[in-house]
Amino acid sequence: MQHTKFRGKPCLDRSDQVDPGNQDNASRQVAQSRKDRVRSVIRHDLPSSLVVFLVALPLSLGIAIASDAPVLAGLIAAIVGGIVGGAIGGSPLQVSGPAAGLTVVVADLISQFGWGLTCFITAIAGLMQVLLGLSRVARAALAISPVVVHAMLAGIGITIALQQTHVLLGGESHSSAWDNVVELPAQILGAHKPGVILGLLVIAIMVAWRWAPAKAAAVPGPLVAIVAVSVVSVVFPFHVSRIALEGSLLDALQLPAIPHGSWGAVAIGVITVTLITSVQSLLTAVATDRMHSGPRSELDRELIGQGASNMVSGAIGGLPIAGVIVRTSANIKAGAKTRASTVLHGFWVMLFALPFAGLIELIPSAALAGLLIVIGIQLLQPAHIETAVKTGDFAIYLVTIVAVVFLNLLHGVMIGLVLAIAMTGWRVIRAKIDAHPIGDEWRVVVEGTCTFLALPRLTQVLAAIPERTTVTLHIAVNYLDHAAHQAITDWQRQHHATGGNVHVHGGLTRGHSSRKVPLIEGETSEAAA
Repeated sequence: MQHTKFRGKPCLDRSDQVDPGNQDNASRQVAQSRKDRVRSVIRHDLPSSLVVFLVALPLSLGIAIASDAPVLAGLIAAIVGGIVGGAIGGSPLQVSGPAAGLTVVVADLISQFGWGLTCFITAIAGLMQVLLGLSRVARAALAISPVVVHAMLAGIGITIALQQTHVLLGGESHSSAWDNVVELPAQILGAHKPGVILGLLVIAIMVAWRWAPAKAAAVPGPLVAIVAVSVVSVVFPFHVSRIALEGSLLDALQLPAIPHGSWGAVAIGVITVTLITSVQSLLTAVATDRMHSGPRSELDRELIGQGASNMVSGAIGGLPIAGVIVRTSANIKAGAKTRASTVLHGFWVMLFALPFAGLIELIPSAALAGLLIVIGIQLLQPAHIETAVKTGDFAIYLVTIVAVVFLNLLHGVMIGLVLAIAMTGWRVIRAKIDAHPIGDEWRVVVEGTCTFLALPRLTQVLAAIPERTTVTLHIAVNYLDHAAHQAITDWQRQHHATGGNVHVHGGLTRGHSSRKVPLIEGETSEAAA
């Protein structure tokens, strides 16, 4: 058999052929896209990260002080929240770190278990967050009534302000809010005047900074206040207590302690930290989406990112981490476009803390107390109070605040949730149904949530209307179920059959809008404007 060698080039199928021109064009597009991303990071995210770093630095120190934790634990949490949370989280522009909303919880855990076990609780809470994120239940946390969350934050703010007022006056905060209130008059009379002057100066600078010129306002107010007051305290002969550090940032790194007994109390601590960090982070992510027009938050991924941050922070000696609105809003206002800003701010905190942590010891304790008082008061937002009054939820808001301040955070939130559920049930049962004569005619008003639970009241009122009368039925309900709808239409037919006349006004309301819901075909009916 004769073998013939093929010496030519192999023939390619048309589908396997690659146009060199198209390939080069695609490569150029990829390279250009990378250059555009780099330019965007340099132009937008790099300056934003510096702004967030300057905001996060004093806040992280203050939150650590308010939590009775090691001072550098706040910086560790800021570093981890920025780098780990920024890289993994599902809300690209949200900034995570130590949160003022956790100070009360962390202080209670430290007083009960010590710092080592608190780190263990933080790490396990992070693991729970990761599992919840993988279970894709993140949106379930948004079912918690907003008024309870707002009241929780307000209660935390009041607690922080009460505690730090004692520090500003030269004393020490007490373990309970009631003791802080009772002992406040004596603390005022024995105030340390140099510390009071410095603390009030911080408060004055932070308040006045709201009206700073646009160029000056680019520098964060908290940083300006702390730096200015620290310089004043060093230049002038102020004899005040200052922040004390125990070693460097590397010395602050430590492994968590393993609990020996008290597993029930530890489990409650884990659940508390998990719930509060998760809810605060998810609500902040939702609020973040309202502040920009970029990519929307992936809530389950955000929960996984927060969990990973808390696992790392707890494992190396940092505070619990959550998404925080102050740093997030600063990030967005500074022009951030991607998660690079959040990640970079974590690196800036680390680069500062390694060689310059000693500068922290120049900060007067009263100055950080003044900063925390302002932060605490800012958690008590007038807009939330106004909303609670308008929606009829002010009782829930007030009771939750009082319970959070004078009991504890977990009990306060549980009381608020139970009260919110009870109020919702009461409103469903007690829909506003009223009928009264106007001359020869009758006026019937149905408002609120009208369901089968309101049928006894609804049928009683409608049955009391005389036959052969003209009735104007005003409906302004946010929900009308089938049973209530059927009861009204049955009464309409009966009243019409006995010689009466019914005019229907209104319909289902949704916020400030409404739409007509005719009850009987052919009946006189008017829709709200």
